[in-house]
Amino acid sequence: MNRRQALKNFGLGAGILIVGPSTLSLLQSCKSEPKTDWEPAFLTVGNGFILKQILDVIIPETDTPGANDLNIAEFIDSYMDQVAPIERRDKFNSSANAFAAAFKSEFDKNPEKGSAEEYEQIVKKYLKATPEQQEIYLKRPTEDQLDIEPAESLDTGAGVYSYLSEVRGMAIWAWKTSEEIGENVLWYDPVPGQYIACGPVSELGKGKAMSL
Repeated sequence: MNRRQALKNFGLGAGILIVGPSTLSLLQSCKSEPKTDWEPAFLTVGNGFILKQILDVIIPETDTPGANDLNIAEFIDSYMDQVAPIERRDKFNSSANAFAAAFKSEFDKNPEKGSAEEYEQIVKKYLKATPEQQEIYLKRPTEDQLDIEPAESLDTGAGVYSYLSEVRGMAIWAWKTSEEIGENVLWYDPVPGQYIACGPVSELGKGKAMSL
Protein backbone atom coordinates (compact mmCIF):
# COMPACT_ATOMS: atom_id res chain seq x y z
CA MET A 1 0.00 0.00 0.00
CA ASN A 2 1.42 3.38 -0.95
CA ARG A 3 1.70 6.40 1.34
CA ARG A 4 -1.24 8.26 -0.22
CA GLN A 5 -3.63 5.32 0.13
CA ALA A 6 -2.55 4.75 3.70
CA LEU A 7 -3.23 8.39 4.50
CA LYS A 8 -6.67 8.10 2.93
CA ASN A 9 -7.43 5.08 5.09
CA PHE A 10 -6.25 7.01 8.11
CA GLY A 11 -9.11 9.45 7.49
CA LEU A 12 -8.20 11.59 10.47
CA GLY A 13 -11.86 12.04 11.33
CA ALA A 14 -12.92 12.83 14.88
CA GLY A 15 -15.04 9.69 15.13
CA ILE A 16 -12.43 7.14 14.03
CA LEU A 17 -12.03 4.29 16.54
CA ILE A 18 -10.44 1.52 14.45
CA VAL A 19 -7.46 1.67 12.12
CA GLY A 20 -5.63 -1.17 10.47
CA PRO A 21 -1.92 -1.95 10.83
CA SER A 22 -1.11 -0.63 7.37
CA THR A 23 -2.53 2.78 8.23
CA LEU A 24 -0.77 2.85 11.57
CA SER A 25 2.52 2.28 9.78
CA LEU A 26 2.16 5.70 8.13
CA LEU A 27 2.05 7.54 11.42
CA GLN A 28 5.05 5.53 12.58
CA SER A 29 6.99 6.87 9.59
CA CYS A 30 6.94 10.22 11.38
CA LYS A 31 8.04 8.85 14.76
CA SER A 32 11.82 9.17 14.34
CA GLU A 33 13.90 11.78 16.12
CA PRO A 34 12.44 15.33 15.88
CA LYS A 35 13.60 16.95 12.64
CA THR A 36 15.28 20.31 13.11
CA ASP A 37 15.67 20.78 9.35
CA TRP A 38 12.10 19.82 8.38
CA GLU A 39 10.58 21.81 5.53
CA PRO A 40 6.81 21.49 5.00
CA ALA A 41 5.42 20.25 1.72
CA PHE A 42 2.03 21.97 1.99
CA LEU A 43 2.41 24.90 4.36
CA THR A 44 4.86 27.71 3.82
CA VAL A 45 8.08 27.49 5.81
CA GLY A 46 6.80 30.25 8.09
CA ASN A 47 3.47 28.53 8.72
CA GLY A 48 5.29 25.25 9.29
CA PHE A 49 7.32 26.95 12.04
CA ILE A 50 4.10 28.35 13.51
CA LEU A 51 2.44 24.92 13.47
CA LYS A 52 5.27 23.44 15.52
CA GLN A 53 5.02 26.22 18.11
CA ILE A 54 1.26 25.72 18.39
CA LEU A 55 1.68 21.97 18.82
CA ASP A 56 4.22 22.59 21.56
CA VAL A 57 1.53 24.52 23.44
CA ILE A 58 -1.27 22.00 22.83
CA ILE A 59 0.72 18.83 23.58
CA PRO A 60 4.01 19.82 25.23
CA GLU A 61 6.64 17.38 26.35
CA THR A 62 6.09 16.47 30.01
CA ASP A 63 6.58 13.03 31.53
CA THR A 64 5.25 11.79 28.18
CA PRO A 65 6.43 12.71 24.66
CA GLY A 66 5.06 15.92 23.20
CA ALA A 67 3.59 16.43 19.74
CA ASN A 68 6.92 17.59 18.32
CA ASP A 69 8.72 14.56 19.75
CA LEU A 70 6.46 12.48 17.50
CA ASN A 71 6.77 14.74 14.43
CA ILE A 72 3.04 15.41 14.34
CA ALA A 73 3.55 18.66 12.44
CA GLU A 74 5.08 16.64 9.63
CA PHE A 75 2.14 14.26 9.64
CA ILE A 76 -0.47 17.05 9.55
CA ASP A 77 1.37 18.76 6.70
CA SER A 78 1.61 15.48 4.75
CA TYR A 79 -2.07 14.79 5.25
CA MET A 80 -3.03 18.21 3.95
CA ASP A 81 -0.60 17.93 1.04
CA GLN A 82 -1.54 14.46 -0.17
CA VAL A 83 -5.01 13.51 1.01
CA ALA A 84 -7.27 16.32 2.21
CA PRO A 85 -10.00 17.46 -0.21
CA ILE A 86 -9.31 20.75 -1.94
CA GLU A 87 -11.90 22.57 0.18
CA ARG A 88 -10.27 21.41 3.39
CA ARG A 89 -6.82 22.25 2.07
CA ASP A 90 -7.90 25.76 1.15
CA LYS A 91 -9.58 26.32 4.50
CA PHE A 92 -6.55 25.05 6.42
CA ASN A 93 -4.19 27.23 4.42
CA SER A 94 -6.27 30.40 4.73
CA SER A 95 -6.81 29.88 8.45
CA ALA A 96 -3.07 29.27 8.92
CA ASN A 97 -2.48 32.64 7.26
CA ALA A 98 -5.09 34.18 9.56
CA PHE A 99 -3.17 32.93 12.59
CA ALA A 100 0.06 34.42 11.25
CA ALA A 101 -1.66 37.77 10.71
CA ALA A 102 -3.26 37.69 14.17
CA PHE A 103 0.07 36.92 15.83
CA LYS A 104 1.77 39.82 14.07
CA SER A 105 -1.07 42.16 15.04
CA GLU A 106 -1.11 40.96 18.65
CA PHE A 107 2.63 41.21 19.33
CA ASP A 108 3.85 43.58 16.62
CA LYS A 109 6.43 41.10 15.35
CA ASN A 110 6.71 38.33 12.80
CA PRO A 111 5.63 34.92 14.16
CA GLU A 112 9.12 33.54 13.53
CA LYS A 113 10.37 35.94 16.20
CA GLY A 114 7.74 34.92 18.74
CA SER A 115 8.55 33.42 22.11
CA ALA A 116 7.06 30.29 23.65
CA GLU A 117 5.18 32.48 26.13
CA GLU A 118 3.61 34.54 23.34
CA TYR A 119 2.46 31.43 21.50
CA GLU A 120 0.96 30.06 24.68
CA GLN A 121 -0.83 33.36 25.26
CA ILE A 122 -2.44 33.56 21.82
CA VAL A 123 -3.40 29.87 21.72
CA LYS A 124 -5.11 30.16 25.09
CA LYS A 125 -6.85 33.35 24.00
CA TYR A 126 -8.79 31.41 21.37
CA LEU A 127 -9.00 27.83 22.62
CA LYS A 128 -9.93 28.93 26.14
CA ALA A 129 -12.38 31.58 25.00
CA THR A 130 -15.77 31.58 26.68
CA PRO A 131 -18.53 29.53 25.02
CA GLU A 132 -20.20 32.80 24.05
CA GLN A 133 -17.05 34.06 22.30
CA GLN A 134 -16.57 30.71 20.56
CA GLU A 135 -20.09 30.97 19.18
CA ILE A 136 -19.23 34.41 17.81
CA TYR A 137 -16.14 33.02 16.07
CA LEU A 138 -18.16 30.18 14.56
CA LYS A 139 -20.75 32.54 13.13
CA ARG A 140 -18.33 35.04 11.58
CA PRO A 141 -17.31 34.52 7.93
CA THR A 142 -13.79 33.47 7.07
CA GLU A 143 -12.19 33.73 3.63
CA ASP A 144 -13.11 30.18 2.63
CA GLN A 145 -16.79 30.85 3.37
CA LEU A 146 -17.12 33.87 1.08
CA ASP A 147 -17.84 33.90 -2.64
CA ILE A 148 -16.62 37.49 -2.80
CA GLU A 149 -13.64 38.32 -0.65
CA PRO A 150 -13.58 41.98 0.36
CA ALA A 151 -10.95 42.30 3.05
CA GLU A 152 -13.26 44.16 5.39
CA SER A 153 -15.70 41.21 5.41
CA LEU A 154 -13.14 38.67 6.56
CA ASP A 155 -12.83 37.91 10.26
CA THR A 156 -9.33 37.08 11.42
CA GLY A 157 -10.54 35.83 14.79
CA ALA A 158 -12.84 33.30 13.16
CA GLY A 159 -9.97 32.08 10.98
CA VAL A 160 -7.63 31.71 13.95
CA TYR A 161 -10.25 29.83 15.96
CA SER A 162 -10.92 27.52 13.01
CA TYR A 163 -7.21 26.83 12.55
CA LEU A 164 -6.48 26.13 16.20
CA SER A 165 -9.52 23.89 16.53
CA GLU A 166 -8.49 21.89 13.47
CA VAL A 167 -4.87 21.56 14.62
CA ARG A 168 -5.92 20.54 18.13
CA GLY A 169 -8.27 17.83 16.90
CA MET A 170 -5.76 16.38 14.44
CA ALA A 171 -2.89 16.57 16.91
CA ILE A 172 -4.68 14.81 19.76
CA TRP A 173 -5.91 12.07 17.44
CA ALA A 174 -2.48 11.49 15.91
CA TRP A 175 -0.75 11.62 19.31
CA LYS A 176 -3.06 9.02 20.84
CA THR A 177 -2.79 6.80 17.75
CA SER A 178 1.01 6.77 17.59
CA GLU A 179 2.88 3.61 18.50
CA GLU A 180 4.91 5.35 21.20
CA ILE A 181 1.84 6.60 23.05
CA GLY A 182 -0.32 3.56 22.35
CA GLU A 183 2.20 1.07 23.69
CA ASN A 184 4.13 3.02 26.32
CA VAL A 185 1.70 5.57 27.74
CA LEU A 186 -1.83 4.24 27.34
CA TRP A 187 -3.10 0.85 28.52
CA TYR A 188 -1.73 -1.52 25.89
CA ASP A 189 -3.08 -5.07 25.91
CA PRO A 190 -2.88 -6.62 22.43
CA VAL A 191 -4.25 -9.96 23.73
CA PRO A 192 -7.03 -8.96 26.14
CA GLY A 193 -8.38 -11.49 28.58
CA GLN A 194 -11.67 -11.49 30.43
CA TYR A 195 -14.21 -8.83 29.41
CA ILE A 196 -15.27 -6.78 32.43
CA ALA A 197 -18.03 -4.39 31.42
CA CYS A 198 -18.43 -2.41 34.63
CA GLY A 199 -15.14 -2.73 36.47
CA PRO A 200 -13.65 0.28 38.29
CA VAL A 201 -11.34 2.32 36.09
CA SER A 202 -8.78 2.51 38.89
CA GLU A 203 -8.30 -1.26 38.67
CA LEU A 204 -8.46 -1.69 34.92
CA GLY A 205 -5.22 -0.70 33.24
CA LYS A 206 -4.26 1.27 36.36
CA GLY A 207 -6.71 3.99 35.36
CA LYS A 208 -5.27 4.53 31.87
CA ALA A 209 -7.33 4.75 28.70
CA MET A 210 -6.98 1.66 26.51
CA SER A 211 -5.10 2.08 23.23
CA LEU A 212 -6.62 -0.94 21.47
